[in-house]
Amino acid sequence: MVDQMRWDYLYYYNEKYGDDGLKRLLSEGFSCENTMITHVPTVTAIGHSSVYTGSVPAFTGIAGNNFFLNGKNVTSVTDTTVHAVGSNISNRAGQCSPRNLIANTIGDQLKIATDFKAKVIGVALKDRASILPAGHAADAAYWWDTKAGHFITSSYYMDKLPSWMETFNKANHTAPDFDIRNNPDGITFTFKLAEEVLAKEQMGKDDVTDLLAISISSTDAIGHATGTRGKENWAAYKELDKCIGRFLRVLDQKVGHGNYLLFLTADHGAVHNGNFMNEHKLPGGGWDYSPTSTMLENGLSKKFGAVGKYVKAMMDCRIYLDHDMIAKNGLDFAAVKQEALNILRSDHQFVYVVDYENVNATTRIINGYNRERSGDIMVVLKGSHQHGRVSKDYVGTSHGTWNPDDSHIPLVFLGWNVRQGSTSTPTRMVDIAATVCAMLHIQMPDCCIGDAIQEVWK
Repeated sequence: MVDQMRWDYLYYYNEKYGDDGLKRLLSEGFSCENTMITHVPTVTAIGHSSVYTGSVPAFTGIAGNNFFLNGKNVTSVTDTTVHAVGSNISNRAGQCSPRNLIANTIGDQLKIATDFKAKVIGVALKDRASILPAGHAADAAYWWDTKAGHFITSSYYMDKLPSWMETFNKANHTAPDFDIRNNPDGITFTFKLAEEVLAKEQMGKDDVTDLLAISISSTDAIGHATGTRGKENWAAYKELDKCIGRFLRVLDQKVGHGNYLLFLTADHGAVHNGNFMNEHKLPGGGWDYSPTSTMLENGLSKKFGAVGKYVKAMMDCRIYLDHDMIAKNGLDFAAVKQEALNILRSDHQFVYVVDYENVNATTRIINGYNRERSGDIMVVLKGSHQHGRVSKDYVGTSHGTWNPDDSHIPLVFLGWNVRQGSTSTPTRMVDIAATVCAMLHIQMPDCCIGDAIQEVWK
């Protein structure tokens, strides 16, 4: 998975790519050209969990990168019952596991189908991008600890790093607090670790199918900082193309050409920068949370007169009202929510304002709503608009909305039993898990709502 990879990056940079990386995927593999995400918000944790579960937040419980769970603001992989393994600097970076995920994954089904003989390992810079794809029964998941300057894991998986992993970290590290995610070197380091895992764990060396889930995180960080165009973005995809080419050669050598099944996709895309769009007389912009929060607080206070903050948080176009504060003041929650809806609907920057519990809108909104974790209200922005303020000097990008920039993702299969070709028939993110499981003749994940893309295989 390539974090924040727009579908059109396959073609926008195509003439600059080498012949053995992304071009090889397209020339030898099968590309699903019209693959869409069927949920909102379109963010990292949801995308990674949806690809490997074949499901959506309504069933996976992964409602965002962050959400409220039992009254606490948590990340998608927060788990305070475990501790860091491989770092003496930052235990908090290791307090992670897949326990917030309430669905199982391709890897979990592979474990069951092979009587738990299969090896399943996740690799990424981001914790959620390693942990959620690997699933519950994984042998390991490794992610980057910026404070330590190397890869770590948690006690959910093991008590001590393998000796080969400690050796790898000594040879592949940065100075503490250097954020490698903002640098193309983060792509290189991730693929280096993937190659090491492949070799040291002897993946693909016997007659039991293994799963190595790799996610590239630097493309997202660089895109957020510098946008969908420019030298920084190209530098990231140039390195990605180079690393994919090398990794395919390693697979050919270590596993054997035709003996592995690979897919490339993304967790979400990204909208073009609003200033860039406006400069060329195109619509674009962003939603600044702060004025909306102030407007809501003032309007609700004027209507109900209670003391305290009505809005608990705003995340990825989701609005959480403070149920405890409203109850403490003896207010009727339904009335407060209806007034909040009325206030928001008076703001013309929103195309729709949706009451999550009474959704009368698109399937994507319903799919993205988990009633215990998603909050109370969702605002729907105009096309080519992002959540987040677009100031005059802003050059970056974001994602999270319904529009094709954010929800149209690449999907290319390569290798074992894969046909060469492409299709523009509509396919969906949730179809990936169903397709892989159908090809392996194993049961699809327990919450999978996707369909196998039968055109992919011979």
